Amino acid sequence: MANLRKTGITLLKILFSAVLVYFILTKIDIDEIGETLKKSNPFYIFIGAIFFLLSKIIAAFRLNRYFHQLAVFLTQKSNLKLYFLGMFYNLFLPGGIGGDAYKGYLIKKKFNVPTKRVVSVLVLDRLSGLLLLFIYACLLIIALNHRIIGQYRLLFFIGIPLAIVVFWILNKRFFKYVLPVFWASFLYSAGVQLAQLVCIWFIMLSLNIQTDHIAYMVIFLVSSIVSVLPLTIGGIGSREVTFFYGASLLGLSETVSIGISVIFFLITALISLVGIVYHFKKITLLKVPER
Repeated sequence: MANLRKTGITLLKILFSAVLVYFILTKIDIDEIGETLKKSNPFYIFIGAIFFLLSKIIAAFRLNRYFHQLAVFLTQKSNLKLYFLGMFYNLFLPGGIGGDAYKGYLIKKKFNVPTKRVVSVLVLDRLSGLLLLFIYACLLIIALNHRIIGQYRLLFFIGIPLAIVVFWILNKRFFKYVLPVFWASFLYSAGVQLAQLVCIWFIMLSLNIQTDHIAYMVIFLVSSIVSVLPLTIGGIGSREVTFFYGASLLGLSETVSIGISVIFFLITALISLVGIVYHFKKITLLKVPER
């Protein structure tokens, strides 16, 4: 029954992704998107991919700090392998075991950690990333010179410290066992999202975008928040819809905006594909040697 339910949810996600992609395809000129992508500079895309890879390496380090708080002293090499395998599962094998679920399963099996605590750190790892997405989005929105933003700037100023305080209280109240790494996780998350913003910057350079850089980065951050919602497969469709409507709202080119989204997805898929190696080659989870 549980497997049937998981299959049903997966099919619904695939269907929803397909509907969103179809919707976007009806709103844009495919040939124009193709021409935009053809004119992109592959060198800048390559540099962007390096920064995206860097963001994922930093994210893996962040997750390992959480694991260490559970006395799961994974080596960074083992953790990186596990992280990339999780990325591969999340994007390419949505009908099977989810990436986070599989990481949790292996950790529990190897180190006999309470399931609740493993699940908790995996969720907190995601929430830590979301917190910094929100903070960066607020900062860029404050810097954005647009008529829509004017009267709401104060709210975004207030939103930054409020979000930090609420997340800290959440950690202190329910997850005291990982509270010591709260600020370390915060700094890792800041590095993750900054590296991805640099990735987007190079994607914009590749498309020869001369203006409205902050606006496009705001849309990217909002789309990243939306794509985390478990409604689609790997954020496919939801990110593109956000880019489309974000561009429309801020008076930007929908074609260029979708072009940024497509290139970012291709980079994500390429980096995630690294995990296929560990799908066929069993990962041995090694512990940090005791001193």
